[in-house]
Amino acid sequence: MRLLFWFFIITLIICRFVVTRPNFSDGDKVRITTRVSSEPIKYETSQGLTVAGLKTYLPKFPEINYGDNVVVEGVVDDGKLEDPKLIDFKNNTGALYKIRNKIIEIYRKSLPEPHSSLIAGVTLGSKASLPQAFWEALKKTGTAHVVVASGMNITLVASFLIGALVLLFSRRKAVILALIGVWIYSFLSGFDAPIVRAAIMGSIAFIAQGLGRLYVATRALFLSAALMLIIKPDWLTDLGFILSFVSTTSLMLFERKITNLIRFVPGIFREGLSTSLAAQIGVAPILFVTFGQFNPLSPIINALVLWVVAPMTIIGGIAGIISLISFTLGKTILLLSFPLTTWFIWIIKAFG
Repeated sequence: MRLLFWFFIITLIICRFVVTRPNFSDGDKVRITTRVSSEPIKYETSQGLTVAGLKTYLPKFPEINYGDNVVVEGVVDDGKLEDPKLIDFKNNTGALYKIRNKIIEIYRKSLPEPHSSLIAGVTLGSKASLPQAFWEALKKTGTAHVVVASGMNITLVASFLIGALVLLFSRRKAVILALIGVWIYSFLSGFDAPIVRAAIMGSIAFIAQGLGRLYVATRALFLSAALMLIIKPDWLTDLGFILSFVSTTSLMLFERKITNLIRFVPGIFREGLSTSLAAQIGVAPILFVTFGQFNPLSPIINALVLWVVAPMTIIGGIAGIISLISFTLGKTILLLSFPLTTWFIWIIKAFG
């Protein structure tokens, strides 16, 4: 029965991928109307985004953000949209989009660059305003994954919500409310593949807990992948999706073994080093094949910065929420992150 279930799921994914894949040929002139489902990457003179599976680089202005509706016209060429023109775009006026943009703007007003963009990245997955030189340094050091919201963010949010809600509600109600909170946070963070994967796995864990069932992480991982590909088949070729699942699988297989091997490393760095080494076992070959380069010092660099990411995220989240009520108080709290962001930036510049 289990084999039949997975055979059905795989067949459904393949059918969905074939049916929903845009039927573009090189040389086709197309006009695409879509909603921007991921934060565009800003460069010195352009902004990069993906529309209908095609990589597109538009002029830097007008600035496009996650959630905006755009109409783009161009010529298809090897998976890219050549000579693209922005025909029309409308800012998304939904309440959650406004809250997200407001919090990011508060970060910009409270901290200098690249500190503000770093906080916006680790807290809400916003990489739009990262200075290009800093973004290139992150890629060279193998730490670009740190400045986008990830599974760790979901873990932090879920733990905080459960811890707070069980003080006010029954366990079952707290689980339901925490589940809602996790998906609201996922929406605010941009619905990138790593966030969605972690949100689904967290949801499965919450549901299993509520029903008194055993939670098996590996089963939840593969079920999450299946659900994501059924809903959005083009994730099958998305590098973020691939890296997220490969790195998570590597962590499950190797992290505990590596932790036992590096007990001599000081505790503050041990977790970051073991996590980075375990993840790199899976992702390093993919990064090398995709980009033709791999920084052998990446695990060490990650170990030096990962220990500050969780406190930066917590401070950024609390400061962002409070700033919606009191900007002065929120800014005061946000300044507590400055020593942490300074350390992070110094390490990246030193190695990058």
